[in-house]
Amino acid sequence: MKTHRNVYAALAAVGLIGAGGLLAVTNMEPAQAAASASASAAANAPANVYAGISPAHMSPATKDHLSRVYVPNLRSNDVYVIDPDTMKVVDKFKVGVGPQHVVPGYDLQSLWVANNAERTNKGSLTPIDPRTGKPGTQIAVDDPYNMYYSPDGKSAIVVAEALHRLDFRDPKTMQMQYAIDVPECGGINHADFSPDGRYAMFTCEFAGSVARVDLQTRKVDGYLKLSMPTTRFSEKDPIDQLLANEVCSKKKGMPQDIRVSPDGKRYYIADMDADGVHIVDAASFTKVGFIPTGVGAHGLYPSRDGTKLYVANRGTHNIHGKRKGKGRVTVIDFASEKVVAQWAIPGGGSPDMGNVSADGKYLWLSGRFDDVVYRIDTANGDIRQIKVGQEPHGLTVWPQPGRYSLGHTGNMR
Repeated sequence: MKTHRNVYAALAAVGLIGAGGLLAVTNMEPAQAAASASASAAANAPANVYAGISPAHMSPATKDHLSRVYVPNLRSNDVYVIDPDTMKVVDKFKVGVGPQHVVPGYDLQSLWVANNAERTNKGSLTPIDPRTGKPGTQIAVDDPYNMYYSPDGKSAIVVAEALHRLDFRDPKTMQMQYAIDVPECGGINHADFSPDGRYAMFTCEFAGSVARVDLQTRKVDGYLKLSMPTTRFSEKDPIDQLLANEVCSKKKGMPQDIRVSPDGKRYYIADMDADGVHIVDAASFTKVGFIPTGVGAHGLYPSRDGTKLYVANRGTHNIHGKRKGKGRVTVIDFASEKVVAQWAIPGGGSPDMGNVSADGKYLWLSGRFDDVVYRIDTANGDIRQIKVGQEPHGLTVWPQPGRYSLGHTGNMR
């Protein structure tokens, strides 16, 4: 097997904004303090939080890692390993029950398969050695639907979806440190972080809202209900239909992936029932816009230069969809917040979760209901497919540029 041998440049000298300025507001009323803290963070946000994920910023820590795409297959309880150079499956191995996501470790030295074993108590994490591509010994944990890392690297944050809980664990041993209950966040799922590292924003899939969690006080800071659009895309119309064409009768949405804007001032939230991306202002914690994208907006991935946002539209409003749906990828320009490209899956499909190749040339996504993986050329939208296991979900491309991983399928900084 071929080892990744890119040229490794020096790391970018880009640090997180310090939290000292936030502590001076503690004499205010709680709501006022939170708003002031958020405004302060937004005002001092970096020019581009994604500056460290460009191809030039490969970490020396990954120099001997294999270039691979790791695909967790939810129904076949295994991981397929793809060599992106040959476009072939070169390995596969069994993991725990119900693998959902493959998560790069904070220190870039391991990958973790989150096996949440839905509706059972058999949840586990399976480590993968990125140097060999082989799995290690499973560690039993409660309901690991997804996993993130605190921005200081001191904790892995296991998203225990069914338990409405965030479990903070030692990032190497996965021993429990403490938990934060999120009782009003039904279907707690995906997350991103404020540039200063104080707040985490989690989507609540079954509540139609987002939760803001204060990582310093270890408490939920507030919830925001996301309003629905008046119209949305119809699953019954032609696959290239670009305009919303049915009345949206849903009273609440189904928010999925979330990403912070390059300047840290906004959050973009994909909504599978609203068929687009909500825009939330970080300082005021209010919704300020909405971008229609396609049926079943689900995964969000920034381009390697931090100028574009790729939206994977799963092609259905249903959690369990059919093959050859109205799946497509929408490209949003961060600066203008306008759609600049639409790439339909030829013959229909179900693009779901994944990430961008280290060089930025390809977007890799699982085809959730079609048992395939898509490799999409980011220059022209050309799509190739690879057959994998049953119901592929949160695949990751590895290695990726960046100083550290905040989790999910490679939320790098």
